[in-house]
Amino acid sequence: MTLRWKIAQWFELRWWKQYLRDKDKAGYLAWKKNYWQSLLLKIEGDIKVDAAKSVIDLGCGPAGIFIALPQNKITAVDPLLNEYETHTQFFNPGDYPNVKFVQSTMEDFDSAGVKYDAVFCMNAINHVHDIRRGFEQLKKLCAESGSIIVSIDAHNFSFFKHLFRLIPGDILHPHQYDLNEYQNFLSGNEWQISKPILLKQEFFFNHYLLVVKKGLNH
Repeated sequence: MTLRWKIAQWFELRWWKQYLRDKDKAGYLAWKKNYWQSLLLKIEGDIKVDAAKSVIDLGCGPAGIFIALPQNKITAVDPLLNEYETHTQFFNPGDYPNVKFVQSTMEDFDSAGVKYDAVFCMNAINHVHDIRRGFEQLKKLCAESGSIIVSIDAHNFSFFKHLFRLIPGDILHPHQYDLNEYQNFLSGNEWQISKPILLKQEFFFNHYLLVVKKGLNH
C-alpha cells in the first residue's frame, strides 16, 4: 500500500497541474468558491458553519473548502501543499490570512490536543495512506457536539470495487469502498450519521456527502 499511495500522490499532483494548466486563476477560484458555498447550503440542516466555529480542512488541496470560509479560523492540512505552491499559480497561502496551512498527511497531523467544531474531509479520505488511521483521526479531531463532514466516491458495484483493489483502475485513489463500508468506518456509539446526500451519480461511483455528529444520544 505504501508504494500504491506514493504512486497515487504523484498522479494527484500531475492531475492538478494538468487540470489547472489552461484555467484563469480568478475565474477558477470564483467557480470553486461558489461550489463550496452551494455544498455548505446542502448541510445547513445538520450544521451551520458560522464564524464562531473552528474548522479543519483535511486533504485540502490547492482550493479546498477553506476558500469559502473567510470568516472562520481554519487549519488546512495536505501532504502536497508545497508542491501546489511551487507548481501551480492557484495556491498562495498569503491569500488566506485566516488559515493556518500544515503540510502533513491527515493520519500524521498533530493538532497538539486542539479539537474542531467542523472537521471537513472533502473527497480526500480515499487518498490517504492508512484509511483506518485516517477515519480515527477525523473522530479524534472532532470536538464534543462537533461534526465531521466527508465527501466520498463510493463504488456502485461489488465486482468493480474488488477489481479496482487488485488493479490500478482508479490510480488516484489507493482505497476502494462502497457507501455502506464508508458509513461503517464512521459509525460508533457516540456518532450519528445523517442521511447521505447524493452529489453526483456516475457509472462506477456515486459521489456522496456525509455529515456525522458527535455527542448525540440515539
